[in-house]
Amino acid sequence: MPITLLVASSDEHFREMVRESLLNIANAKVVAEYPEITPNLYIRVLQDLERYPEAALVIDLASDPEIALKALERIKQAAPELYVIASNYQADGESVIAAVRAGANDFLVQPFKRLEFREAMARLERAPRRATPGVSRLGKIYTFLGVKGGVGTTTLAVNFAAVLAQRGQHTVLIDLDWVGNDVAMQLGAQPQNTLLEIGENLSRMDQALFEGLVTRDPLGMFVVSPADSFEHRGYFTEPMFREFSAFLVDKYEAIVIDAGRWISDDVVLGALQVSNSIFLVVTQEFPAIRNAQRYLGYLMRMGFTQDQVRVVINQYSKRLDSHHATLEQVQQTLNQPVFYGIPSSPAVLAFINRARPFVTEPKTAGDLDRAFRGFVDKATGARTTLAKAG
Repeated sequence: MPITLLVASSDEHFREMVRESLLNIANAKVVAEYPEITPNLYIRVLQDLERYPEAALVIDLASDPEIALKALERIKQAAPELYVIASNYQADGESVIAAVRAGANDFLVQPFKRLEFREAMARLERAPRRATPGVSRLGKIYTFLGVKGGVGTTTLAVNFAAVLAQRGQHTVLIDLDWVGNDVAMQLGAQPQNTLLEIGENLSRMDQALFEGLVTRDPLGMFVVSPADSFEHRGYFTEPMFREFSAFLVDKYEAIVIDAGRWISDDVVLGALQVSNSIFLVVTQEFPAIRNAQRYLGYLMRMGFTQDQVRVVINQYSKRLDSHHATLEQVQQTLNQPVFYGIPSSPAVLAFINRARPFVTEPKTAGDLDRAFRGFVDKATGARTTLAKAG
């Protein structure tokens, strides 16, 4: 069985030591790293266990044993089947007993000795582990990433969140496109607070404070927007987003993100890494298909898999001219199946101009509404639905 590890340590040297120790072990790799050990670490661990249910955790107790042991205890409460290897510079009876009481299955002394590390991995392989259940109580994160401007990324994200809110799910819609900043516009909202205020209050964030800070749409979903001024972009960072997303998945059922098209942005990349589903939004125009190739290549190099990234064709049509690719051409060029095709409709622009999601008026949206709800069904697993692109 392949060895997959999650590594928690505030010490980069420790994380590097784990990676180097795995080099000579076949089919072994680190699939996630946590540079901060905090009380809500269990949330990020649960998120990654949904992707890697057979993974084990290596946790560094050295920097702050008291906080690390509390974090370990909460992790084991949330995922009792998780195999945990604790590590510290000391292996005295008191340290080892404290780690075992917190939930550790094994213990390694730092710095690692090659033989001791290999023996620990052998014990891990022999351990009668059951896969940690892939379904948890955590909310799901759905991120929409456009391959270029004008493909309809914001419109899809807004309407996706709107459908979930209509279905009674506690939903948060986040706009991470600091350049476009169009989510609020498409909802007719005027946020009094932005991601900047979220970042400033993360250390004391609770559900009441969050809902008091952000805008609530008439459909019931909460809307979080970036600041209007470009100068403030740097004040909301990727570590802030990770902490914010951990809070959200613990409190809300669905988090929908409009990531814009800025794939190399640190915050956007952080959002993609914690997402349950990434929808790469393309059209059948050749420049969009070319960009989609580049985006997919980058995501694969960054460690994402084809299962995590779902290609969605917006403004899909079977009637094409020489400037548009067929479904078969798109799939052949991208070497990946199209997850769904959402038809074009003149109603979309009318709803954008009225600042309301088109799913709020199913009769007016017509075939577009029916197709889009089929997309939401398939994306969330509500029921099996054939893609309109099929």
